[in-house]
Parts: sequence; structure tokens; C-alpha cells
Amino acid sequence: MLKEFKEFITGGNVIEFAVAVIMAGAIGGVVKGFVSNIVMPVVGMFTGGASFKDKMYVLSEAVVDASGKVTTPMNAIMYGAWIDTIINLIIIGLVMFMMIKAYNKMKKKEEAAAPAGPSDNDLLKDILEVLKK
Repeated sequence: MLKEFKEFITGGNVIEFAVAVIMAGAIGGVVKGFVSNIVMPVVGMFTGGASFKDKMYVLSEAVVDASGKVTTPMNAIMYGAWIDTIINLIIIGLVMFMMIKAYNKMKKKEEAAAPAGPSDNDLLKDILEVLKK
């Protein structure tokens, strides 16, 4: 069982999967930074100049005592942060789509460049001729 696990863990698929997960995390961080720092300020400009991430619908205001200490925090629906997350998802999906499309295009070129060998029927015919002799 240990030998099977070693073969599994050192197999190409597991290593490729691990690399894909690490790359996806890195791409996700880059895209999140792009959306938060570049895209959302532009969107915020069209929504009144405020940061879009700060857009919210307040359900109940914060309660502050006489000394200025917050006794009950504000309760709000943070729809701006949610829209930021949706835009992140769309951009990550677009980047992944472009990567897969490029990979498939490259793979088709490799398959087209590979020389075609004899078909199964040709091999069977050759074997049959050898057996007849």
C-alpha cells in the first residue's frame, strides 16, 4: 500500500495538479489586486466618487456611549465588497479561459505535427501476411 501511494504521489497528475493549485492562488492574488486597486476605483468614479468597496446598506447604526466607545457595532449589507468579489470571479474566469484556449491551441498544433503511424487495420493485415507465410 505504501508503494502504491508513492507511485500515486510521484505520478504526473498529482504534481501537475499541485502546480495548478499554486498557480491559481497566485493568479487569484494578482487579479484581486488588479480589481481592487485599478478597476474598482474607476467604477467608483461613476458611482459618486467614493470607493465602491465601501458601498453598503446600513441596517442599524453603531451605538456609541458618552466616552466615544462603540458598544454595538454597525450592521450593514456590504454590497460593494460583494460586487468586487463578483468582478474578481469574472476576471479570473476570463484569464483561465484564455489560458485553456491557448493550451488547447498549442496541443492541436502538437497533434497535427505528430507523424501518423500505420492504422490498426494495416498492422493486422501485416500480421496476417506474416502468419500466412
